[in-house]
Amino acid sequence: MTWTSLRHLLCLGLLALAACTRSELRPDYPRVPSAVLPAQADAPLVAYTKRVTAPHGEDSGLRLVSDATDALLARIALADRAKHSLDIQYYIFESDATGELLARHLLLAADRGVRVRLLLDDLHVAGNDEVLRALDGHANIEIRLFNPFLERNASAWGMGKQFAGDFSRLNRRMHNKAFVADSAIAIVGGRNIGDAYFDANGNVNFRDLDVMVIGPVIPQIGQVFDRYWNSTQSFPIGAFHEGTPDPAELDKIRKALAQHARQFSQSSYAQNMVTRIGDVAREAPSTDWAWGQTIYLADDPEKGSPDLNNKDLHMAPALRAWAEGATQRLTLISPYFLPGSSGVAFLRGLRDRGVDVAVLTNSLASTDAGNVYNAYASYRPALLKEGVHLYELKPDATRLKGGSHFFGATSSTSSLHAKAFVVDDRHAFVGSMNLDPRSVDINTEDGVIVDSPVLAKALLQIFADATQPMHSYQVLLDPNGEVYWQASGPDGKLIRFDHAPETSWWRRFKVGLNGLLPIEGLL
Repeated sequence: MTWTSLRHLLCLGLLALAACTRSELRPDYPRVPSAVLPAQADAPLVAYTKRVTAPHGEDSGLRLVSDATDALLARIALADRAKHSLDIQYYIFESDATGELLARHLLLAADRGVRVRLLLDDLHVAGNDEVLRALDGHANIEIRLFNPFLERNASAWGMGKQFAGDFSRLNRRMHNKAFVADSAIAIVGGRNIGDAYFDANGNVNFRDLDVMVIGPVIPQIGQVFDRYWNSTQSFPIGAFHEGTPDPAELDKIRKALAQHARQFSQSSYAQNMVTRIGDVAREAPSTDWAWGQTIYLADDPEKGSPDLNNKDLHMAPALRAWAEGATQRLTLISPYFLPGSSGVAFLRGLRDRGVDVAVLTNSLASTDAGNVYNAYASYRPALLKEGVHLYELKPDATRLKGGSHFFGATSSTSSLHAKAFVVDDRHAFVGSMNLDPRSVDINTEDGVIVDSPVLAKALLQIFADATQPMHSYQVLLDPNGEVYWQASGPDGKLIRFDHAPETSWWRRFKVGLNGLLPIEGLL
């Protein structure tokens, strides 16, 4: 059963005449500020992190989460072990199997007294929020929506009408991802919540990266969460609905989620999870963490307001200055890579200083954003002429025996979604920010920068594995200045492609046609 099914269930009940109809913002609805709860010694997660961080002073600990199943298990483990608080912030929280599974564990946490604050971008919620409204009726759960649509109408007409009338505001979305338990452990990175991010989708699965973090950086994450939670851009979900939820609605949801969890437990995916729960839930020793000085970067939430936005609110300048310090090499992983003229000039400056620059992005066959790929393609010749190494992920990049956990074990199509950068084999960034105009100038983003050769080495190993000819196409220039692709075939021999590999002429035609639109600044 999905959120949609649950919504239909509610619409057949007491909400048939109210919540299932269109509703609009109630401007008089109270917006009560709240703050992160301080770490409390009686919480098991706090006791654990104090014990393992004590010998490391001002350094934070980070664990790279490259395996998709581990990423889901880690979130469930934190929800289950939290005693006082869960502060959660996402761009997308899907209503599919894994999304409902995590939602059930959040509800169970709230039932045992944990305060749950859930902040979601409204783009994928508007008009489909009856179940979330019912969950918000729980005494320990509060849900807020960032930069919301004022009318709760999910139809193409309803959404399109609002976009047309309020485009400059609604075009700005909260793309941040953070999951904080008991002010002790956090997960940040590229993953949203949904089957495609946890290798549980039968069609397309995203290859993504998170980091689990502990130590002095945690208060930074909590402070930023509070800024977003209490921002003028964030509204309680109750502000869009009349009355208060009936407790019977929450009981229906609780039973439906429990039934779904029982059904899901019979799947092969769930059985694989069960065999690995012990590995993820155990208290990892200090040696399992990469230690280093860590900074949490995030755009100011006011970036989401066209009236208040200015460059001083952006994290991109700090990230650029950090990358500019490269003296040996800069390694970039970005699913949507659109450098623009200024980005090409920036990388040219690094190359002029002898810095090796390598980029992994999506191929046309693996991307879910053909318009971004088309715009990026126009900068490829200039980048290649400067000596930038370009790699594009294959759509069939799956895990080989003994291979990287970055690649899933399923045979579904792969699409790159990770955002990570490494400077000089020592400094690393993992977060939500793509290297495109939308992330830099329009959406809000977040991530961590750490001075840790250990974490940098782990990311570089993933890059090295992902850019092997069996997993990616290398993009090259021939002597005539023409772009071509090179990768290994089934027999291991290198093959040359003179157009975007594994794509039809129709796919290439449609993408090229979209390139005629003057929308690069919105991508």
